Amino acid sequence: MKKPTPVPFTGYQKTVVAMLAFLQFAVILDFMLMSPLGAVIMPALNIGPAQFGLVVSAYAFSAGASGLLTAGFADRYDRKKLLLFFYTGFILGTLWCGLAQSFESLLAARIVTGLFGGVIGSVVLAISTDLFPPQMRGRVMGLIQTAFAASQVLGIPAGIYLSNQWNWHIPFIAMAAFGLVGGLLVAWKMQPVNEHLGKPQEHTAWMHLYHTLTEKRYLLAFATTALLTTGGFMLMPFSSAYVVNNLGIDLHHLPTVYLVTGLATIFIGPMIGKAADAVGKFRVFLFGTTLSIAMVLIYTNLGPTSLPVLIIVNTVLFIGIFSRMIPFQALVSSVPSQTQRGSFNAISASIQQLSGGLASVVAGHIVTQGADGHLQNFNVVGYVVVGSSLVATTLLWRLNRGLAAQVQVPAPQAAA
Repeated sequence: MKKPTPVPFTGYQKTVVAMLAFLQFAVILDFMLMSPLGAVIMPALNIGPAQFGLVVSAYAFSAGASGLLTAGFADRYDRKKLLLFFYTGFILGTLWCGLAQSFESLLAARIVTGLFGGVIGSVVLAISTDLFPPQMRGRVMGLIQTAFAASQVLGIPAGIYLSNQWNWHIPFIAMAAFGLVGGLLVAWKMQPVNEHLGKPQEHTAWMHLYHTLTEKRYLLAFATTALLTTGGFMLMPFSSAYVVNNLGIDLHHLPTVYLVTGLATIFIGPMIGKAADAVGKFRVFLFGTTLSIAMVLIYTNLGPTSLPVLIIVNTVLFIGIFSRMIPFQALVSSVPSQTQRGSFNAISASIQQLSGGLASVVAGHIVTQGADGHLQNFNVVGYVVVGSSLVATTLLWRLNRGLAAQVQVPAPQAAA
């Protein structure tokens, strides 16, 4: 059978994808910066792994609460206006992070940043689903998720460089200024995204939230999202301290690790998206999960190692993560109806942040720091990540089977 020709992007669709990718870049970089700067922030503020884990999880918990509070209203407004509102608050919160001078101030800044930043990703996904059909979403998610790699290539090395040259405050201040440009571009170029407003809506925001939360076919997607979040929030907050203190890599070489990894994944991301559209989203997800599990076990059990070996391990690990994350988002985008996409994605983001915050707190108590600076029990965190990945794969298999059944059902009804 001849393979269908991929539907090309229009000029406006390309612009939209670029703008959405930029916003994702800003939000992801805000979280990603905490990881490599952890080795600098902890001694600067005289805090330990448990307190640093609390700073990371504070963003997650506030983002989770914000997602639930927003879910009932998420489908009642033009998605562009909703996006700009939360993005403005996110930029202000990031600026506060850069101005924080104490543990308490940084903690408060992360809470405010989370309240606004935690909703942005869900609005981006809703806009992507509204503007692109299912057969294009693998490529769209692949392109948008290159923001994750770009944050490593451009943001993280620059952040570490600025921190090494001045202090850890400068990267956050610079990111707030850079992010402001992206927000102004969206306000200028993006057209209203309000087609969903012409369809019947719930009478109250509360009932809209209630019906989204209690929809049986959504619950499996929410549970899978919660489990898949565990990996990033358990490993990444302590990765820089682990690399420096356990693996013996100099702090000044960290930008090289993130630079090479990011460059590789920038090229791999769009390829994964194309593969998801071509050979099947769940198949690509299985490949990514298998690769991720193998590399997590290797990474968390490394001893003192050389820089080239670490770069190879880290790059392959992130290829596995991308090969899981992109097809998952493309697959789950088909779950909610158009009038519930905003609330579904907001709740999903909320669950993601809350479960991620819990995972960060748990990891902060599993991982301890010895007198010599070495992180202990980091391999235990790896085993927890592997277990959650296996359960998530089982749940997604069931969800994918249900979606396939839904696609097949309408045909005989139409014929009848």
